[in-house]
Amino acid sequence: ELVVALRDRAPPLARVDAVELRAHLFDAAPVGFEIAASQGEGAETRVTPDAATCPACQDEIFAPGRRQGYAFTNCTHCGPRFTILQGLPYDRARTTMAEFPLCPDCAAEYGNPADRRFHAQPVACPACGPRLWFERAGMEQPGDPIAQAVACLRAGGVVAVKGLGGFHLACDAANPQALALLRARKHRPAKPFALMGSEAALMQVADLTP
Repeated sequence: ELVVALRDRAPPLARVDAVELRAHLFDAAPVGFEIAASQGEGAETRVTPDAATCPACQDEIFAPGRRQGYAFTNCTHCGPRFTILQGLPYDRARTTMAEFPLCPDCAAEYGNPADRRFHAQPVACPACGPRLWFERAGMEQPGDPIAQAVACLRAGGVVAVKGLGGFHLACDAANPQALALLRARKHRPAKPFALMGSEAALMQVADLTP
């Protein structure tokens, strides 16, 4: 049953290339199981790429509770991986999340094998994790940072989103003045920009291949 489960019931982000079996006889049956802290530099291994927010985490963001409205909600099924990595093996202490100690609630989730955040290295909440804010002229502005960014984009401005891997510059692609402003600032008069949007929205301005 375990061998079948490893292949057929793997977590959403897992990819099982092979399952190898070897017989082993114990002098005495093991009394427990634990994931021990990594020692040394660890082996060469692959780290999964960042994954979009899963449906379960989306539900938490939009429902009343501890993570309502929290932009950095994630679990073992989603969230940043490669982008936050600073060294191997992939433990929280070797990621950019190391400077955010877990609060008691997140620590309980992280240590519970039955929780989908069990050993999720980027796990965080408003009490212990990174936060969002909106700046103008280098000064943090009071209020909802998402609403302020949206208002800036709708007004034809350019928003610089500081993320895990650097800055992402955004403007309203349907606003010629906003595009001209971004092209002038980027010194990019002709090269195409990337478009972001829902599939339905992009279908209105581009022919998407499978």
